[in-house]
Amino acid sequence: MDVSIIGIGENKGAPRVWLQGQSLARAGFTPRTRYTVSKEQNGIVLRKQLAGPRMVSSKLRSEKETPIIDINNGELLALFEGLDCVRVIYREDEIYILPQASDQRARERVARATQLMETGEPLQFGSLAHGIGVMDEALAAGFAKGGISTELKFSNEIRADFSDHVMEVGREYRPSTIGLNGRMQELAFDEYVMKKVGQCDVLSSGIPCSGASVAGRAKRKLVHPESHPEVGHLVLPIMAMVPRFNPLVIVLECVVSYLNSSSMEIIRTFLIEMGYSLYETVVDGADWNALEHRKRMVVIGVTKGLPFSLSNLTMPAKLKRTLSEILEHIPEDDARWKTMQGLKDKEVRDAEAGKSFAMQVFTATDEKICTLTKGIQKNRSTAAKIQHPTNPDLLRIPTAREHARAKNIPVELIGSLPEGLAHEGLGQSVIYDIFVSFGQLLANTFKSLMFDADEPVFQLAA
Repeated sequence: MDVSIIGIGENKGAPRVWLQGQSLARAGFTPRTRYTVSKEQNGIVLRKQLAGPRMVSSKLRSEKETPIIDINNGELLALFEGLDCVRVIYREDEIYILPQASDQRARERVARATQLMETGEPLQFGSLAHGIGVMDEALAAGFAKGGISTELKFSNEIRADFSDHVMEVGREYRPSTIGLNGRMQELAFDEYVMKKVGQCDVLSSGIPCSGASVAGRAKRKLVHPESHPEVGHLVLPIMAMVPRFNPLVIVLECVVSYLNSSSMEIIRTFLIEMGYSLYETVVDGADWNALEHRKRMVVIGVTKGLPFSLSNLTMPAKLKRTLSEILEHIPEDDARWKTMQGLKDKEVRDAEAGKSFAMQVFTATDEKICTLTKGIQKNRSTAAKIQHPTNPDLLRIPTAREHARAKNIPVELIGSLPEGLAHEGLGQSVIYDIFVSFGQLLANTFKSLMFDADEPVFQLAA
């Protein structure tokens, strides 16, 4: 068997598929061989037949005959309207001309989602680097606001403690949800697992960003994000799973600097070749009235031909908020209030040395707080501190519930997690309301599939 990917040409205003070369001969289609042509399912089949109506032609090349088949029939090739290339499979006495696998997958995912829209069944979600499930929960809430039900088909998370937590308290986790607990780079190439999981309609992933963040690169002295030994290579399994899960829509999130990484270039090129249109933006928590003004990149991949525009993303009316809204009542004599004299002395030393590692101290009247990271419990000098209401010399670390509220994350999503573990999960999470808005926007994309039965079937854009 031989397989070729060839372009669809044009001759006299009609589409043209031109086959020539040794793959024809190896399949038995030598010059002057008779054959038939027929439409079958989603492709065209050529079969050798002694009395067939067509005959393989030829041309001389270096005094040798080269077999040629020229199909220049608009009605016959209408199956491939809107496509640039086709896949040709040469078998013994048979030749199959089919859409490329990527084009076929695009049509399959649209057909699958269309059927779900017509039957009212929930859309199937898949989540990679799931963490404590904040991004998935927010997207699902957005779809619900848009009038579309969803179901978490599977989630992948490397940390067993996070996986156990979301299995217990995750609002989207169901008995049918498949837990892919472990390294995604291992699971992505596990044929048994991938076949069992099957496909989904929406795939989301917070791309692990330790190598892409400024702090992460500085800590390990990385030349580029891909050098990170634990997460720098994860673009590979994430992209490898896209064709396997074949989602209609892909949602990716990471630090802003990831947009300029080599990994992002791979993502762009690969997803476009797989039949997706890409939409990239930078979002700021401030625009969704979050007290943490965290900026993140969001990349949306939507199957080509479907209506989608970031200009339709809605933001809430601007509100004036202060930290007093999210602070818990901590008694003034609570042991969590400390002088943190060692950190204060370090701040003085850093200033004298010309370093900019200043402490970040906030009060109840402040209208924002700095980025709350996963390591806030370690009480580093530059991490956020809350000042005592009556004694300015005393400080404390924000609580996990305050951390969640600063990101507009429902506190029930952290459940009874220990403070340190909750901070880790929250620090790797997203501003909740931003992804509710994205979910609602994407719901409209799926609603566009609810067309009348007599309308033309979806076609890929040229």
